[in-house]
Amino acid sequence: MSTTSLTAKYRPQRFADVAGQDAIKRILSRAAAEDKIAPAYLFSGTRGVGKTTLARVLAKALNCESAPTAEPCNVCSQCRQITAGVSPDVIEIDAATHGKVEDARKLKEDVGYAPLQSRYKVFIIDEAHMLSTAAFNALLKTLEEPPARVTFILATTEAHKFPATIISRCQHFLFKRLAQPELEVHLAGVLDREAIHYESTAVSLIARRGAGSVRDSMSLLGQVLALGGAELTEADARGVLGLAGQDIFFGLIEAIHAQDGPAVVELLRQVLEKGLDIGFFLRELAGMWRNLFLLRQAGQKGLSVVDLPAEDSGLWLDWAGKFDAAHIHACWQMTLEGQRRVLTSLEPALSLELLLLNMAYLPNLLPLQNLASCSVPPERSAGSAPGGAPASGTSPRSPAGPGTPYGAQSHGGHPQGSSRPAPRRFAPSPSTPAPGASTGTAAPPPHGQGGYAARQSPSAAGHAAVAEHPAPPQSATAAPSGPRNWDGFKRFAMKSGEISGLKQARGEFVPDPEPGQVRILCTNAFHRSQLSHPDKLRQLDALAAQYFGPGVAVRVDTAEPDTGRMSGETLSAYIDSRPEVRQAVSDFDAEIIERKPR
Repeated sequence: MSTTSLTAKYRPQRFADVAGQDAIKRILSRAAAEDKIAPAYLFSGTRGVGKTTLARVLAKALNCESAPTAEPCNVCSQCRQITAGVSPDVIEIDAATHGKVEDARKLKEDVGYAPLQSRYKVFIIDEAHMLSTAAFNALLKTLEEPPARVTFILATTEAHKFPATIISRCQHFLFKRLAQPELEVHLAGVLDREAIHYESTAVSLIARRGAGSVRDSMSLLGQVLALGGAELTEADARGVLGLAGQDIFFGLIEAIHAQDGPAVVELLRQVLEKGLDIGFFLRELAGMWRNLFLLRQAGQKGLSVVDLPAEDSGLWLDWAGKFDAAHIHACWQMTLEGQRRVLTSLEPALSLELLLLNMAYLPNLLPLQNLASCSVPPERSAGSAPGGAPASGTSPRSPAGPGTPYGAQSHGGHPQGSSRPAPRRFAPSPSTPAPGASTGTAAPPPHGQGGYAARQSPSAAGHAAVAEHPAPPQSATAAPSGPRNWDGFKRFAMKSGEISGLKQARGEFVPDPEPGQVRILCTNAFHRSQLSHPDKLRQLDALAAQYFGPGVAVRVDTAEPDTGRMSGETLSAYIDSRPEVRQAVSDFDAEIIERKPR
């Protein structure tokens, strides 16, 4: 028996015969019975769920000799012509090959003619999303106001490709995938009419493999029946369709429980050698973990919601009790998230092997009892040399304890054990600690030659706030070796790193009253906003404390009253001093002709 003949032989010819889609069948049947037909219908849904079948049944119900009627009689000449596909008033169009605007214009001409021998002229456009944009536009007015006794039925698997103007002119029905019980009933009915004995597990397997599509399920059934056996068995179905049996899954769960990596690899080799469908294997694996989780949590009560044969339910219940619930849940989630990665990987076999081995060794790879706060093993000091010895100028720190959370950052904001150096920090004096600094932080070292402070190494600076035995504080009254004025402070600050806006600023150091104040004068409001940002102020406070001593305050003002606009001289100086302007002049060999304020 060929697949095509089986599918065509049992195509439903009445609303009641169509599997699933109960709500849509009721609506269409009532509309046909009351002769209240819409100008256009849009049937959308995945493949093989009855869109074209219901379109043909509706066409027969509208044109049946006993119409208006809720069901076609399938015996009159009109019903028989439509079933055979030879009715002149029921036109089926494949939009994939007739999707151009010329075809739409020809269709508009045909719409103008009255039905030849039927009550309604029905146009069924299959795969309607393949129509071009111009064709859709050409049909807009026709779909909205077709002539009397004309209706359109558009069937598609991709309704999102339809223009909103088309959808608004149609009654849109969304066809759902069939549930597995509905598919099983439909397949069992076909086998009964064929007088073929079958195992219920085989029918369930084919229905599950069909994934909600009647046509796919019928094709798979015809493929298995092509063996020509006297009955349909689960073993035949698995052998023909390349599906793993229960023995594979029982062996796999036993190997995972025993953390037997070689056994997992051997089972996977058997799966690959048999040519089994990896995609369906992953689907069944996810279903296995789902069943185990429900049985582990609900016990005997879970048997009512899991799809397991009665003879195997006891074994699965026993296995569920041997695993920790967290382990089962993690494996279930890993399977669902790993399906796409395995199927799209360049090495799907290796990707699947990694997934299964991760499941087997999961308790060793990750402490399941501490999922909320995973611990990391102690690491070497961030300030130690590659060989393990402490770096020069630093003292070893104590390793992170077991309670240190994974990814916790310290010593400059980088993960523990990272080889990346901590960012440069300007440590304030002990008497005026910077925000967030420890009160045990050592005072800044004395300034070196040329008024420039000798900086700590990144490792030493990073450990200053957390050292178990901090060095004794140095004198906080050490004066800078450079001049105690604005120019000396500005040179010192610029050597410490680029501070946006400081180069263009003027300023002065006011020593009275003690300990003094650094007053920074900005050219305009924008300039002042740059230097008065809280982060910039903290940095300037730290620099002032290093250069002038603790307690020196920093104040940011404008050099002249803020009118919101710069003077011409100030604007020219400001623009000419901008590095991006100088770079643009250099790159394009340009010349600044005029400078205007905004």
